[in-house]
Amino acid sequence: MSASRLPVVLFWHMHQPHYRDALSGQYILPWTYLHAIKDYVDMAAHLEANPQARAVVNFTPVLIEQLEDLGASLAAHLNTGQPVPDAVLALLSDAPLPADNEQRLQLLRACLRADRQNLIERFPVYAELATLAASLGTPEQIAYASDQFLRDLAMWFHIAWLGETVRRSDIRVTQLSEHARQFGPEHRRQLLVIISEQLAGVLPRYRALADEGRCELAVSPYSHPILPLLLDFGAARETEPAAPRPQHAAYPGGPERAAWHMQEALRVFQRVFGRLPRGCWPSEGAISDGALRVVEDAGIEWVASSANVLRGALDACGIPLGQDGHDPERLLNQAHRVADGNMACFFRHDEISDLVGFTYSRWHGDDAARHLLEQCERMAERTEGVPGRVLLIALDGENAWDHYPFNGYYFLNALYASLAQSPRLQLTTLSGFLDDMRSRGVAPHVLPRVRAGSWVHGTLSTWMGDPAKNAGWDLLCEAKLAYDAVVASGQLSPEQQLQAGRQLAQCESSDWFWWFGDYNPPEAVRDFDLLYRHQLTSLYTLLGLEPPAALQQSLSAGGGDPEGGGVMRRAQG
Repeated sequence: MSASRLPVVLFWHMHQPHYRDALSGQYILPWTYLHAIKDYVDMAAHLEANPQARAVVNFTPVLIEQLEDLGASLAAHLNTGQPVPDAVLALLSDAPLPADNEQRLQLLRACLRADRQNLIERFPVYAELATLAASLGTPEQIAYASDQFLRDLAMWFHIAWLGETVRRSDIRVTQLSEHARQFGPEHRRQLLVIISEQLAGVLPRYRALADEGRCELAVSPYSHPILPLLLDFGAARETEPAAPRPQHAAYPGGPERAAWHMQEALRVFQRVFGRLPRGCWPSEGAISDGALRVVEDAGIEWVASSANVLRGALDACGIPLGQDGHDPERLLNQAHRVADGNMACFFRHDEISDLVGFTYSRWHGDDAARHLLEQCERMAERTEGVPGRVLLIALDGENAWDHYPFNGYYFLNALYASLAQSPRLQLTTLSGFLDDMRSRGVAPHVLPRVRAGSWVHGTLSTWMGDPAKNAGWDLLCEAKLAYDAVVASGQLSPEQQLQAGRQLAQCESSDWFWWFGDYNPPEAVRDFDLLYRHQLTSLYTLLGLEPPAALQQSLSAGGGDPEGGGVMRRAQG
């Protein structure tokens, strides 16, 4: 790696919460398979198309297992007729549609959950169907929506959600689009076959890219828990000293559970990708001194987080940016390590990353790629001569692209090409950069400690502090105490204990707490509130215990009907 060129790392974090309801076995929300057939396959295709492209792709194990489960379920449906475990995807099957008007209304609304400009109006027939659906999308009018109309709407919903690279390379998609309306069973099956192929190919494609050295694969803790909070509820007050906390003082057995999430993540990752990961994106970029020790103890060589967190760490260490001769570009754009550890810590450039996540979708793709190239080359100029410099651009690998024309196809093509061809930049991976640092004897900058925080404002308030979030933690603490008591009694067989432990892990996910609070969209609050309480109910059932009555009550005042249906995708970006 040339010392005269600024190493640039593109980092895509792939994550979807566990959408399968623990009680019914049905997927309540369709976003795992939809992002798979659109965003995960497109990102793989962009890397495959440009031999000079490099990136880090981070997978959460809870996403990996859902991709495997959905792929196997759809293959079983096509081969043996087994039911499709997702109500929206099942609209493409021969299963009879529900007669209940409320269920039909929810399915109709689900097929409109797409970006209006880029995923609906791009296709004239879908736009016409969507306009008509809007007039039928009320309890009074839904009876006029025929089965054929709902199935045609579902066909266009899924066609629109296909990846741009799939649309451009698969003639079957063109033929289905040209058919336009009155899709029959053979058309719906054809689309199911296409979706099945894409689901089955996602993980093997990334494994092949990693085998060829064209991308690095990294991992997050198993079910995406917030490690600092599992370890210590007091972590929430490191940035917000007055933040309310749950009634429970700490999560019971938190350190053991944090270590379990890391070990289980490594097990799933190695099974799927044939190697152990060297790097980790801790859930939501949330780190603390204790969390870093847990990750390093698992054998991880590097972690990535946000500059928001680094700023808090530098402040806690008495190193104010831009003062006393401290150069902010130098400190923000290099590897660090905490004094009592050896693991490298990298921090994303928040401003440049957010341009990709929130701004460039409104630009022409070539203009956006040119602007990002200029930002990177200016950074190369400002940091010239700094040993160990690196620019990390990291964001979700799925949410932003819905708002880009053509799913970001032109932007990503131009981005990879321009960064790879620049004489002042070097596309690389974090492990590749770390290896080069070591070979040149460049040491990371040492931080005496870090201040607990996440990529969201550098705090942990998104997951603790709100009354509903704290109530969710108290329910989880009570369930963990019940789990510990039953395990200690020896009542469970090894298989039952394993099953209960994995169900507990689903309850420990960060995603439930993200959505609690009446400042979020009511439909999303309702869906995640219900899913979380069903996860806890399933845990009690596996333990042979009666679920507490509190699990029948909604946690959020703004959550609407706690047992209602509904489909709402997570806010973008």
